[in-house]
Amino acid sequence: MLKTEVFSQLKTAMKNKDVLAKGVLTLVKAALDAAEKEKGSELTQEEEIAVINREVKQTNQALDGAKSAGRDDLIEKEEAKLTLLKSFLPKQLTEEEIAAALKEAGVAAGMNMGDAMKIAKPLLNGKAEGAVISKVVKAIISA
Repeated sequence: MLKTEVFSQLKTAMKNKDVLAKGVLTLVKAALDAAEKEKGSELTQEEEIAVINREVKQTNQALDGAKSAGRDDLIEKEEAKLTLLKSFLPKQLTEEEIAAALKEAGVAAGMNMGDAMKIAKPLLNGKAEGAVISKVVKAIISA
């Protein structure tokens, strides 16, 4: 389970006095605990990945904000946080792998974007970021 991995890394970060890792891992553990409490039972692997993906998305938004504000100190912290968060996700697929999987699943040129995403989301959940999936879907249906 992802939760036990997060907890073990959190203990290591505390022992090593790694402030950034401790902060990020505490946030992740809290998010996982909150989602588990809301559900009322243990999270599945997919649900845990969804929680991590949500944290990655929020970090990406914070990183974009830091870049537009020209805050080099924040950019460095957010990038380090992003690297740590992504280490908990399964290997992300490349755009080519995503395109191949979507074509195999029946996404084709001329298809409605909504219908294509209904196929893509469950198929690639946790294996690629939503923005990348959307980009590849658009490329396929407009070809």
